[in-house]
Amino acid sequence: MLHRRALGAAALGLLAAPTLAPKRARAQSYPDRPVTLVVPWAAGGSTDAVARIVAARLQQDTGRGFVVDNRTGANGTIGFGSVARARPDGYTVLVGTVSTYAMAPHLYQLPYDNDRAFTGVGLIASQPMILCVPRNSPYRTLADFVTAARAPNSRLVYANSGTGSSTHLATELFLSAAGVTMQDVGYRGGAPAVQGTITGEVQMIIQAASGVLPLIQSGDLRALAISSAQRSPVAPDVPTFKEQGFDVEVAEHIAVLVPAETPAPIVQRLNELFRAAVTAPETRERLAALATVPETMRPEEWAAYNAAENAKWREVIRARNIKVQ
Repeated sequence: MLHRRALGAAALGLLAAPTLAPKRARAQSYPDRPVTLVVPWAAGGSTDAVARIVAARLQQDTGRGFVVDNRTGANGTIGFGSVARARPDGYTVLVGTVSTYAMAPHLYQLPYDNDRAFTGVGLIASQPMILCVPRNSPYRTLADFVTAARAPNSRLVYANSGTGSSTHLATELFLSAAGVTMQDVGYRGGAPAVQGTITGEVQMIIQAASGVLPLIQSGDLRALAISSAQRSPVAPDVPTFKEQGFDVEVAEHIAVLVPAETPAPIVQRLNELFRAAVTAPETRERLAALATVPETMRPEEWAAYNAAENAKWREVIRARNIKVQ
């Protein structure tokens, strides 16, 4: 005869088995219906364009619909909030940027708990930022520009496309590293800020590569530095900040997140799908046209990465006394 405890354990095992099997089955069959990709930015922007390129590849790979839903407002936090409240089943997925998951929490009172509301699937792409001056600028190197900006009588100003934006904070990081104080001229968005630099209203801009690379290639702007850790394939002739002696490394990271409590097998499956989608040769080619490169990570790497980015930008915001009115 079996001992009662053994019988009890066996019974518990039989009871537990059916609860585990459906989870495995759900992950293996996922997705079995359309998936919504929430983009917290307007249609036509660089993040939206990346999301649509990747969504097309995901649909091709899975045979299921991946539908982009633009939920805009409040510097991306409207879209983030909607995903924080969504059912954690893998069918509402957030395509977010570093400006919202690592910068906004230190600038705004958020309607969700940024530390607990999401699970990170991982990065899918990144875009470097480029420091540019007008084509008729007398400054041909970053050292030239910094020397002029440090002069006691300097009147150099820079373009600010939005207080608290990733480009604004990247500029403040550079000014801190260079030991420079400069006034900004505010613009309502990246396009007018770039135009103000072209016409010479301002003497410098740091902008995402997609917004300035065509103008660098046409000669309307001159690139002095790029924010990637090494020279970037999107602009291989532009030296990095670091190789010119300034500790500035910034990327416009694009990441995939899901609501907290999404089952780990679904998170892992999403990671596999996105990794395959962004590293496919045709996807790489389409992203390169947006000055964007695939950048992937495992779900288990997300927590350390996210903590480091939040700490970095929290300190920049504090040290530079940046406040959003």
